[in-house]
Amino acid sequence: MFRPLSIFIGTRYTRAKRRNRFVSFISMTSMIGLALGVLAMIVVLSVMNGFQREMSSRILGMVPHATIVGVNPIDDWQPVAAAAMKNPEVTAAVPFTEMEGMLSYKGTMQPIQVSGVDPALEGKVSIVAKHIVQGRLDALKPGEFGVVVGEITARRFRLNVGDKITLIVPEISSAPGGITPRMQRLNVVGVFKVGAELDGSMALIHLADAAQMQHWQPNQVQSVRLAVKDLYAAPQVSSDIATGLGAAYKADDWTHTQGSLFNAMKMEKTMIGLLLLMIVAVAAFNIIATLIMVVNDKGADIAILRTIGATPRQIMAIFMVQGTVIGVVGTLIGGVLGVIAALNVSELVGWMERVSGQHIFSSDVYFVSNLPSELQGADVLLICSAGFIMSFLATVYPAWRAAKVEPATALRYS
Repeated sequence: MFRPLSIFIGTRYTRAKRRNRFVSFISMTSMIGLALGVLAMIVVLSVMNGFQREMSSRILGMVPHATIVGVNPIDDWQPVAAAAMKNPEVTAAVPFTEMEGMLSYKGTMQPIQVSGVDPALEGKVSIVAKHIVQGRLDALKPGEFGVVVGEITARRFRLNVGDKITLIVPEISSAPGGITPRMQRLNVVGVFKVGAELDGSMALIHLADAAQMQHWQPNQVQSVRLAVKDLYAAPQVSSDIATGLGAAYKADDWTHTQGSLFNAMKMEKTMIGLLLLMIVAVAAFNIIATLIMVVNDKGADIAILRTIGATPRQIMAIFMVQGTVIGVVGTLIGGVLGVIAALNVSELVGWMERVSGQHIFSSDVYFVSNLPSELQGADVLLICSAGFIMSFLATVYPAWRAAKVEPATALRYS
């Protein structure tokens, strides 16, 4: 089978022979280093993708994707919801009221964001019903002033279903200062746990109770909450709907309340990816060292090839082929092992927990009880491409040095 000279000799140099076993050992370590770097990047970025997916599903499963807010209380939310549902990106539209205040219990206070919801419709736009750990969401009844609090809030106040807690909300008045506190006694009817900071900053009451606390009519609401197919399209979708409804409505979306968190996670993934890329870069520098040693070891061979007619370009290609083979094989091995590890990292952590008897991810401490992982093809392609490119670039200088070897000088001192 025909093979070009540079490929034949370049691949031959990667195999150990009697005189160059040490050089081949260095080649092997370079290959292993590159494989480990690629493997580490794939696994770590997959785990970060998994954590981001968990955070997205939990936090954005609780907070509104988007809302259509009335400048004044909305008397009839059904037409607004019907107009929103005409947009193909909208999957659900339900009434929603939001307030901010303070919870007080036995002298202890904490800020809270109170959401007025309809328990019968909330399941269309929220995951809270699936994460109730005490009581029931449908225990929220109009006029009974029930409240569902987060697990962190319940733990901080040592609350159980049936306990009473005081909600303090600001109210505009004609008194000096313009604002007076309004207090409302609430009955704890449920506790939810989604495993995020919302467990300590969010509470749910019935829409009618929220309207009464705002001195509205029982059927009036603050806004219509939307669930959309594409979270990142929520700003545009809500803006289009509000524009179509007229000046009496304005749009809001999750990027205003949670956007900084997800931007921080995205930046964190980028920075960790760059740091891990340094591992691949170190392995690429090992390829440089390996090829320089090969060039020094093969000086006489290079001189002989030059004397029988090999051009400097062919000599350069020989050593670029050798370095590229090391890079390609190392990257492919690391990529395959990284994909396998990323797909099975949860099982691996579970096995380690069973063997050691220790819970690495305890649900009492972390918001997840196992190590999530989400393998993305774009990440694998990007990592492997970076490995290929850096390993190829690492061959240029040693190959250029090999092409500059003078046959007479090399043979004189060989």
